[in-house]
Amino acid sequence: MSSLTLHNPHSALAALKTRPDDVLAVEGTSAGGPAWDEVFLMARENQVRVSKATPKAGGRKPGHKPVRSSACSATVRPRHSVDLAELFAMVGNEEDHGVWLALDQIQDPQNLGAIFRSAAFFGVKGILLTDSRSAPLSSTAYDIASGGIEFVPFSVCSNLASALKIAKERELWILGTSEHESRPLSEIERDRNWLVVLGNEEKGLRKATLDCCDLTCGIQSAPGAGVQSLNVSVAAGAILSHFSV
Repeated sequence: MSSLTLHNPHSALAALKTRPDDVLAVEGTSAGGPAWDEVFLMARENQVRVSKATPKAGGRKPGHKPVRSSACSATVRPRHSVDLAELFAMVGNEEDHGVWLALDQIQDPQNLGAIFRSAAFFGVKGILLTDSRSAPLSSTAYDIASGGIEFVPFSVCSNLASALKIAKERELWILGTSEHESRPLSEIERDRNWLVVLGNEEKGLRKATLDCCDLTCGIQSAPGAGVQSLNVSVAAGAILSHFSV
């Protein structure tokens, strides 16, 4: 993937702030709004090519005027992954304990982006991704992350179980998550460095992944709740909130 087209101004701003040399061009209209105005200003300050685009007319419904929408976008190179040594370089180097994430074949790019957004919000140290049967870090993921992908290091591995064993060697504790687990998240102590593993939207964690976990836990629903499970990106936010207290 040589470049991405971003339509979320916050994603574009984050790229301009962290790696302006990778922002190739910005295109927009005067109707983009204050956030895009900031993108255009920062792009010009960093000598990024800025061009105007024609506002697009939306579909017409009977009895309604055509809706005009902003045609703003930024063309950005994808962010580079890091190797496992760099991903786990901060383990044991801080007084406070940190949290890392591993995603076991997350396939929805919107879930992937939302997890990165929560990870950036809660200060996750790094994210481990799988390269097979997984959503790529596409334009959709970047836009849903709203800048989060720019602030969290990530590594892509071909064998998650092997990568988790390396994490253990670096003295990370592996915490698996499952809606079927009886141990509640509230019982998990915050007294160590954790790598939390989130499973596939439909199948959860694979057996090989579960076998690598030191502990597993679940998020308990309210008594009598009509819904017994959470979307994986929502679950990620709940889990990270637990560790941030």
